[in-house]
Amino acid sequence: MRRRSGGRQAKIALRKAALADDMKPVHAGETGGQYRPLKDGDIKAVDSTVFKILEEVGFAQATPHCIDVCTAVGAIYGKDERLRFPPAVIEETMDKCCRNLTLHGQDPKHDLQLTGQKVHFSTAGAAVMIADPENNEYRESTAQDLYDMARIVDQCEHIHMFQRTCVLRDITDNYAMDINTTYNSVLGTTKHIGASWTEVHHLEDSLKMLHIFAGGEDKWRERPFVSISCCHVVPPMKFTEEALGCVKTAVEGGMPVLLLSAGQSGATSPACLAGAVAQAWAECLGGLAYVNAIKPGAPAILGTWPFVSDLRTGAMSGGSPEQALLSSACAQMGNYYDLPTGTACGMSDSKFPDIQGGAERAYTTACAAISGANIIYESAGMYASLLAACPESLLIDNDILGAVMRITRGIEVNEETLSFEVLKDVCLGNKGHYLGAGQTLEVMQTEYIYPEFGDRLSPNEWIEQNKPVILEKAIEKKNQILSSYYPTHISDEVDLKVREQFPIFLPREAIGRKD
Repeated sequence: MRRRSGGRQAKIALRKAALADDMKPVHAGETGGQYRPLKDGDIKAVDSTVFKILEEVGFAQATPHCIDVCTAVGAIYGKDERLRFPPAVIEETMDKCCRNLTLHGQDPKHDLQLTGQKVHFSTAGAAVMIADPENNEYRESTAQDLYDMARIVDQCEHIHMFQRTCVLRDITDNYAMDINTTYNSVLGTTKHIGASWTEVHHLEDSLKMLHIFAGGEDKWRERPFVSISCCHVVPPMKFTEEALGCVKTAVEGGMPVLLLSAGQSGATSPACLAGAVAQAWAECLGGLAYVNAIKPGAPAILGTWPFVSDLRTGAMSGGSPEQALLSSACAQMGNYYDLPTGTACGMSDSKFPDIQGGAERAYTTACAAISGANIIYESAGMYASLLAACPESLLIDNDILGAVMRITRGIEVNEETLSFEVLKDVCLGNKGHYLGAGQTLEVMQTEYIYPEFGDRLSPNEWIEQNKPVILEKAIEKKNQILSSYYPTHISDEVDLKVREQFPIFLPREAIGRKD
């Protein structure tokens, strides 16, 4: 028993040893595309419908600027005040748009390459509540919560970017809320950041703040590390004035744009899943035409985020299998168009981290990942169909996303991995097992991924360790991070300069700084 225990402990120590990045079993940008819910004929049918929607239905409520720049490249503004896009306009847009897009992190090691079927995971959401399992309650989300969740994500290897997770409900002024959302996110993580703005001048001032963080406008434009998540349409097929203004400002300011269509099946998009996919792609391609009419080749992500309604009640059901299918089909269309594509999966309808929450997050994100979505937003921490965010869940979900990425990576088949010589040595050498084989030790960390919080103990070991509970372990880890980890990539000098010019809500001590 002692020998077995000693060998096991040695293997555990080996597993816990720090790995060089190139030796890790999964990385940001593993290639998906293995799962194809749409057949080839289905893809062509959806594509044809997308182009029919753009040409025959078009968009209501286009702004004068949108009308001017889009008609200048061939769009048609009708007497019914709808802006329509003939096929030639969309085809020209696809010819000149940005395809191989890099989302920059504040630290270059977190740069994300959105090309082909490379897969990445991101947070997102506009939760108005915090699911607090430590106190078994829901409460309003605050500025501190957003900063805290950014810090946690900065420690999560398999969450590759941080998009704003919650609304700062302790800040009542919309301008100050938008400024502080940007500030808290930038201070909390070195990864790429996604945020939203409610008005154009809020974004204009935020860009000025980002120039300070970057060390100048020129440096910002070289490596823009914040993207705008912009609902440029209100489904079905209706532009929104303020959002189009933000798109224009972002494009001109060098900020990547997530063109977000978030129709809800059976309510603001067709109840049939194929129709919901077609509408989402039509709405996003219309936004892409506008972006490229402003500036050809401007960085944009096609954010096809069709959501699911529980048609018995009309409520959103983010954890449904239909959500997995919708997101996967949208990703498949993005692969077909060869465009940077983001979708939303991982939202749970559960209220706290539990069996339902884990199951819904796992099967929805797995489907979207292996279908080849470039970014899977909402993939961690979201509950009650996006009404709540849970900081502890970010840590648990990091395990889930690592496992999903391992599935996405798949199995490498070559002479070495087929292991014939190893098998021959074990069988003909009367060894009986592979535990001592050199190959087993070599691949135990590069071929296999291990959870940080998931429980793989035997029942006896579980009892010996006082029956650990995954959520309790996550709460402990969360408290450890929030009590000790304060990112310092933004210097005191830069932080003070920003505070002189903008209404920053969090006191310096809340971000681990001293005056």
